[in-house]
Amino acid sequence: MPNRQQLAEIASAGYRVVINLAYDESPAQLPGEAELVDELGMVYIHIPVEWENPKIDDLSQFFAAMIQNQDEQVFVHCVANYRVSAFMYLYRILHLGEHSEQAWHDLTRVWTPEGIWQDFITLALNQPSGTWD
Repeated sequence: MPNRQQLAEIASAGYRVVINLAYDESPAQLPGEAELVDELGMVYIHIPVEWENPKIDDLSQFFAAMIQNQDEQVFVHCVANYRVSAFMYLYRILHLGEHSEQAWHDLTRVWTPEGIWQDFITLALNQPSGTWD
């Protein structure tokens, strides 16, 4: 989770969109993040992904936000960047057509999904063609 100073640095680095995947009740949530991001001239998108229950709809919203802002620098964060790495892994494979081995390597540099999150990734990868259009 970026703090106030880090958000200012993110804006200075040229990012124009901030996507927060942390769930609303996260103890690490930065109070007033949406307002601060707006004050810094960036667009704030909050897609609260429940850690114990990620949903395909959450991923669909993420994909839509990424596609809508594909011409902008987008900064994606959550609490520990586990949600981010999983969602980016799926975006890279399902939307950008990247090779799964490289995307998986990058994902596992952050963490190795298991249980609910491995099941979620498998479910997303096995969605019918056209699901993400």
